[in-house]
Amino acid sequence: MTPALRPGARPVVPHPDLAPEAIRAALASIAPEFVATRQLVHAGLSSIAGHPVVVKVEVENPVGSFKGRGTWLAVRRLAAEGLVGPDRPVVVASSGNFGQGVAYAARAAGVGAVVFCDAAVNPVKADRIRALDADLRLVGRDFDEARAASEAFAAERGLTLLVDGDEVSVATGAATMALEVTDAVERGELPPIANAYVPVGNGALIVGVGAWLRERGGEGVRVVGVQSAAAPSMERSWREGRIVETPNAATYAEGIATRVPVQTALTLMNGRVDEMLLVGEADLHAAQAMLTDQLGLTAEGSAAASWAGLLADPERRTGASLVIVTGANVAER
Repeated sequence: MTPALRPGARPVVPHPDLAPEAIRAALASIAPEFVATRQLVHAGLSSIAGHPVVVKVEVENPVGSFKGRGTWLAVRRLAAEGLVGPDRPVVVASSGNFGQGVAYAARAAGVGAVVFCDAAVNPVKADRIRALDADLRLVGRDFDEARAASEAFAAERGLTLLVDGDEVSVATGAATMALEVTDAVERGELPPIANAYVPVGNGALIVGVGAWLRERGGEGVRVVGVQSAAAPSMERSWREGRIVETPNAATYAEGIATRVPVQTALTLMNGRVDEMLLVGEADLHAAQAMLTDQLGLTAEGSAAASWAGLLADPERRTGASLVIVTGANVAER
């Protein structure tokens, strides 16, 4: 019997939207308010970690998260293909940030947007989705129930459903973050990246970052996904090489609270992800507080997964580590 491949050693599944030239082209087509974001070696975090920490700040944009990159590409593609328009809204499910990104891109393109979130959605994210002129519908007990409702709604009305993790251009947009980092490395502005810690929800972010770093990150870069131990569906699925659903996703970090993985993202993680780590809820809270204190900005729970993963990783390689601050939309409680 042929032994099963270790997850990180599974062969890469090629996709034209994840080729280096496609990612480079995508960077030039994303709205300028979402690109060229801050990236720096942070002295305080580097001191805590004991090695250089490169921080990529993705919260200083109109939707307060990295999602604006990929949603801009996805909505523009759907509009160009005639699949969405003023009278044919794009339909999505979201825990909040993806919905904001789609609503922003849709409004800019003159396209309608219907966004499904669960009934307990972060109220700050809900208010901002509404403010972007989207039709917000609150359905279900969690993101995956909202996603099922969005699928039914789109099917009944013959509308286009945009699924985070399934639409590869969303991952292409995420990859442009890693491109900006490696361009700075080549210019001598940042040290070479040895470890990249990436929050994992539906998987588009790590697919994109992993795709670019695998091709252009240099020898030995290690791509590490991070999930909450309270919502480990993607970590389990990646290890087993098949969809593994969990009964719930009981993390407070709603951006990474997924219990039903998306097959496309799981497949595209093969060969682009070296390891998956689980961190506890207390670890996320502590990491969130440290990021907020050290960076002087708000970091939401899912954004803290990157830093929490670094602190929890017993096998990080010598050299600089990349930490991505993915979102700042914290509920005012």
